[in-house]
Amino acid sequence: MAVIKTNTGQTRLLARLMRAEAEGEGSLGMLMVGNVGVNRILGNCLDFNNIRSIRDMVYQSPGGFEAPTKSYFYQRAREQDIRLAQRNINGERFWPASNALWFFRPTGNCPSTWFNQANTGRFKNHCFFSPSSEDCPNVY
Repeated sequence: MAVIKTNTGQTRLLARLMRAEAEGEGSLGMLMVGNVGVNRILGNCLDFNNIRSIRDMVYQSPGGFEAPTKSYFYQRAREQDIRLAQRNINGERFWPASNALWFFRPTGNCPSTWFNQANTGRFKNHCFFSPSSEDCPNVY
């Protein structure tokens, strides 16, 4: 059962985002990017107030993702990527991105906080950061 509202076009949009942001991290890395995206829609907190759709989340500016500024993002969604996106839409979560609102690829170690959010862990090249349950109860 979906945890966010979507349609075929928006599911494909999420799939393209996940691929563009984390294809080199494999399926699990892409699923973690999807977690962050879904959390931003569910959260209605911090920098993500009034983000109500996948489209709002993907194209949020400032504070959104880098992928929409790159040509790779505009390739057609592949079926395997769409299946991964659907898993996120259905509520599957993957640690350390389970409650994360941010991730990035540092040149060295993960900092302990990012935008005042605690580091929840690293997966391959990306560090993930989650708000407190008090700041963003809807992502918990």
